[in-house]
Amino acid sequence: MSLKINHNNLNIDCALALGPMAGVTDLPFRLLCKEMGCGLMYTEMVSAKAILYNNKNTKELLTVAEEEKPVGVQLFGSDADIMAEIAARLEDGPYDFIDINMGCPVPKIVNNGEGSALMKDPALVEKIVATMTSKVKKPVTVKIRKGFHKDEPNAVEIAKAAETGGCSMIAVHGRTREDYYSGVADWEIIKDVKNSVKVPVIGNGDIKSGPDAKRMIEETGCDGIMIGRAARGNPWVFREVRHYLETGEELARPDMEEVKDMIMRHAAEIIKYKGEYTGIREMRKHVAWYIGGVKNAAALRNSVNYVESYEELCELIKGL
Repeated sequence: MSLKINHNNLNIDCALALGPMAGVTDLPFRLLCKEMGCGLMYTEMVSAKAILYNNKNTKELLTVAEEEKPVGVQLFGSDADIMAEIAARLEDGPYDFIDINMGCPVPKIVNNGEGSALMKDPALVEKIVATMTSKVKKPVTVKIRKGFHKDEPNAVEIAKAAETGGCSMIAVHGRTREDYYSGVADWEIIKDVKNSVKVPVIGNGDIKSGPDAKRMIEETGCDGIMIGRAARGNPWVFREVRHYLETGEELARPDMEEVKDMIMRHAAEIIKYKGEYTGIREMRKHVAWYIGGVKNAAALRNSVNYVESYEELCELIKGL
């Protein structure tokens, strides 16, 4: 499942993407997902204003590795000139494309007029995209939702505005901002967007397996698949989806030994990247996702919240 972004002739050999998730899809996790078959990466969302004001926290968010390419940097903001200035500043960096977050539902982002709040203003969407594409040569892409309000799905209007502004690819999550992540994703809206624009469309929402991915492609005609929350504690989902799309066969789920090995590898990588103090604390939530469904998972999740070192984590995981 390959696709080509005509702008700048960016070829994506496998249009199976890891959806950007703040606090989850950092570099160590992206590299594990890449190893498992993911073909398209995004950084965690980064504030354009924070970059403008040289916030030290942006350095970590902007770091990517050569082996995870193709990878895009995802910016969020609502000021077209600042977004364009930062895109231009980042263009010489190691990114294959520049993505605009128009889907984040978190109140502190939305209340600032950013993230999914942009879904309420098609004219602003067009202006932001047009201003950015006028300043950079690399592809500018967007990630949107079904709409902002439940009863006002306007993804098609937003997609058209983005395309008019010069956007090169659109990822669509089939839920509105008011939905957050509840209920069932509306794949029909993804189909509507696909039928209304000429640029590639990535479908996002409720993809948990190979059959899910195949069904979305068949029902929507989308050019690629994005997996977000289903990848938490489950980087194997990319291996499984890719294998199913290529062969029609479902792979067996990883056994407990493979899960334990992945947890320890993930912990080692995140510690190497962020140091043991921060790494172990960030691993606590990942471990909780990895062991979902395991016998005594609740007790294990409680125990992992008190783990302070790699050695302690090893001892805890050995008991699984």
